[in-house]
Amino acid sequence: MSGKYDLVIVGGGISGASLLYTTAKFTDIDSIALIEKESEIAAINSHHTNNSQTLHFGDIETNYTLEKAEEVKEAAELLAGYLENHDPDREMHSKRSKMVLGVGDEEVAELEERYEDEGFGDLFPKLRPIGREEIAELEPKVVEGRDPNKEMLALQTPDGYVVDYGETSKSFVDEAREEATVDVYTGTEVTDITPTLDGYTIETDHGRFDCDATVVAAGSHSLQMAKELGYGQDKVLLPIAGSFFLADTDDGLLNGKVYTLQMKKLPFAAVHGDADVHDGSITRFGPTAKLVPTLERGRISTVKDFLDVFGLNASAFLSYANILSDRILLPYVLRNLLYDIPEVGRKQFLPHVQKVVPTVELEDIERAKGYGGVRPQIVDTKNKSLDMGEAKIVGDDIIFNITPSPGASTCLKNAMRDTHTLLDFLGDDYEFDEEAFREETIGHFPRADDSDDPKVVAPSADDD
Repeated sequence: MSGKYDLVIVGGGISGASLLYTTAKFTDIDSIALIEKESEIAAINSHHTNNSQTLHFGDIETNYTLEKAEEVKEAAELLAGYLENHDPDREMHSKRSKMVLGVGDEEVAELEERYEDEGFGDLFPKLRPIGREEIAELEPKVVEGRDPNKEMLALQTPDGYVVDYGETSKSFVDEAREEATVDVYTGTEVTDITPTLDGYTIETDHGRFDCDATVVAAGSHSLQMAKELGYGQDKVLLPIAGSFFLADTDDGLLNGKVYTLQMKKLPFAAVHGDADVHDGSITRFGPTAKLVPTLERGRISTVKDFLDVFGLNASAFLSYANILSDRILLPYVLRNLLYDIPEVGRKQFLPHVQKVVPTVELEDIERAKGYGGVRPQIVDTKNKSLDMGEAKIVGDDIIFNITPSPGASTCLKNAMRDTHTLLDFLGDDYEFDEEAFREETIGHFPRADDSDDPKVVAPSADDD
């Protein structure tokens, strides 16, 4: 196979799929191809077993500042609106209660300050503080067995979108494929990208593609490809693998999502409990976070790819040393290594589960085999520090997207930004109908005044 296209997107996860949808449906770009190395769309980090299934709004993520929450909020509403519009039967998502839980005077005070003084209550009209009785109505297992003398407070919202990002990616691709301008190639691995006078030649194991503009949305591999073209030389990756523990009960432990407060100075999300998007009887706890020298979970072949990105140079080693010497981060990293050890791991992780559901016992949980992906945290080798959040490298008619959490939540906003950049690359011949894009996505997001009662009760069986 081979072809000449205006735009080629490399990577068929949620990032590449959302860009394909946006450019195919809302621009007049003449020809677009998506190339994915796996045999199906969204087979790696976007697969529903390899992430927390969470749509991050920034409302209950206590590691987000107000400024970051403001950025993430619109992005999440774009995707939530798409799901409301295209998934009325809830095959790609469920909508449930969501809360962050504070237990004890210190945590309660922290949540009160966050809601009242830091402005989160104003930013999120559906977010509200609830006490022990209302927590028990929404999530009985969270209160059951807990010390009645302990203060409790939660910030709760009905916008608990639980998302199968794999199926959502496939939906984006299916929508795009309705356009005659689109070709999708799966089972096709990119082996080389070469600049030409008028764009790029992309060599694959199934032929050559020529294009005027390229977007590489290949997760951890994006930085690897960028470096091969001379970009991103001041960046390396700190690959963090997330794992989960499962509790499989007849009735399910949780009706929705329950977060705990973030440990201060830690860059990773706090442990939370989630009812599975497709089966409410399964509750997922996690994620854990451990360093791995691979770009894909469980694929030894990607160790070489990690070394290519790492570079084995002094600045990379010094950056790692500086980050891991932190007196908060280092014990956290070492402790997380224990969670994968049989039996020992369950015992060590149990207190985190009991912080959410106090009555859970050791025999109720098991490590989720085959679950979890790699989140590529960006390391700035100039400042020798973690560069948290999404990373984007814009070159000559090429974009590289490296998207750790919350990359899935922000996929459509990222696609919108990239579409504007692509039209700059391609010239004045093409237009982006952003108004129509917004109408099809965020235009369907339910606002606080759409319902007279913000209170959310336990979901019906149809939501599972």
